[in-house]
Amino acid sequence: MTEVVTENSEVTVLLVDDNPQNLKVLYETLKDKGYRLLIANEGEKALDLAHRHHPEVILLDIMMPEMDGYEVCERLKADPETSDCAVVFLSALDDLQAKVRGFSLGGADYISKPFQSQEVIARVKTHGRVIRLERELQARNRELQGDQARILNSISEGIYGLDEHGIIEFANPASAMIMGCPVEDLIGKSFFELHFSTAAQCQDSLPVMATCRQGVAEGQRDIRMLRADGSGFPAEYRSTPKLDDSELHGAVVVFRDITIELKNEQALEDARALVQEQRDQLAHTSRLTTMGEMAAGFAHEINQPLTAITNYARVSKRMMAKEQPDLVLLQETLDKIEAQSHRASEIIRRIRRFMKKPATGKEILSVPALLEDTRQFAEVDMRNNDGGIDVHFEDDLPDVLADPIQVQQVALNLIRNALEATRSAESSAPVQVSARRCGEQCVRIQVLDHGVGVHEDAVEKLFHPFYTTKDDGMGIGLATCRSLIQAQGGDIGYERPEQGGGACFYFTLPIAGVDGQPCAVD
Repeated sequence: MTEVVTENSEVTVLLVDDNPQNLKVLYETLKDKGYRLLIANEGEKALDLAHRHHPEVILLDIMMPEMDGYEVCERLKADPETSDCAVVFLSALDDLQAKVRGFSLGGADYISKPFQSQEVIARVKTHGRVIRLERELQARNRELQGDQARILNSISEGIYGLDEHGIIEFANPASAMIMGCPVEDLIGKSFFELHFSTAAQCQDSLPVMATCRQGVAEGQRDIRMLRADGSGFPAEYRSTPKLDDSELHGAVVVFRDITIELKNEQALEDARALVQEQRDQLAHTSRLTTMGEMAAGFAHEINQPLTAITNYARVSKRMMAKEQPDLVLLQETLDKIEAQSHRASEIIRRIRRFMKKPATGKEILSVPALLEDTRQFAEVDMRNNDGGIDVHFEDDLPDVLADPIQVQQVALNLIRNALEATRSAESSAPVQVSARRCGEQCVRIQVLDHGVGVHEDAVEKLFHPFYTTKDDGMGIGLATCRSLIQAQGGDIGYERPEQGGGACFYFTLPIAGVDGQPCAVD
């Protein structure tokens, strides 16, 4: 059975199946869609029709007698007249190997039986349009071949046509402008001797040499090339082999002067470095500001163990003044002096660690340890605000990759704000600090207070620089927090608690060792 069913010159579709019922279903599905339909019930007829009519799309059954769909596809792709047809396999086979084999032979798509009409229509429409556009593009390319010289002459990049020895056979006006000499002075010159001072010493390693001799495409950026007058300039080039029936006939070289581009890139890099330096300085300033606010509390914190040491020392002196001192009691008193000195030392160590500028680079951090360390920093604020802090985190919480000082600064800022907000609402409930895994790439840390909450009009401005809801605030705390968290590859945000009042601030950090895009808010 071989026939032309309908005539429409826009897109031709060849239907190939040994089952008449399947052919009928395909025909009924596509007959009113504006296609020119061809029908074949076996492989040889399909090949003949494809060779004579060059269909854009071939719906090809795999399981056919004598010649199966795989062989038909292989022969179609081997014939230059039909190699560009889009072959869509039709089969009840639904295993991966069948599909892989079909694609390896040049198949464009795969539809499983029993097929759905809408799927067939959609895929035929897509592949028909693609092949039609590709053929129109090929026709257009053939037309453009006659205009090749005009196009090359209008390109701003320098273009050379070299023979297999590197002799310049063609040069466009842009190459002459870059070189600072007429095109005629370039033709017949050796590309290597003209552009590279080391041409005589190390020919094999020269740029474009492998393209001319071996047909290997090349490309480099920021190499030094010479002009006709011997002056040098930084350049970017790409070279591709000139082939005629697989025979190498030299190379085509496209190059350009990137002097201005490199200067702009360096200026941009300098600007980025300056912005980062200013960002780090602002973060450090914010941390020192926080430290200043906490200074009075820390002074009281340190004064307690120092006062205890003084008192224990006096007791020890009185005991030692006795004729028969109680050595056991004296030992206990000295142990208390040692313990209080360690306490004072630990307070000072925490202050120094918080105040130092962070070193560049990130570390693998344990979130529970980081939060516990931060909670200890906030002990003074807990006492000053008559509040408390509850820390909760999931079991087996993964480590994160971040700068510990900067993350601790963010967490402490949020906790101190939460303690102050809770106290302003005259609540004694502790601030809730929690951490949990968020998706495959992030850990989410949140701080929930029991204050009066954030007014609706203020939500969108919370992280804007110099915006504050505090009477004595500067408005740089949350803005700095956002900058610090984004620098870690995470994000920060605010949400209204589902139950009760208060406010919930949270931020995310990327899990250590997980590749992918920086994590965003949940």
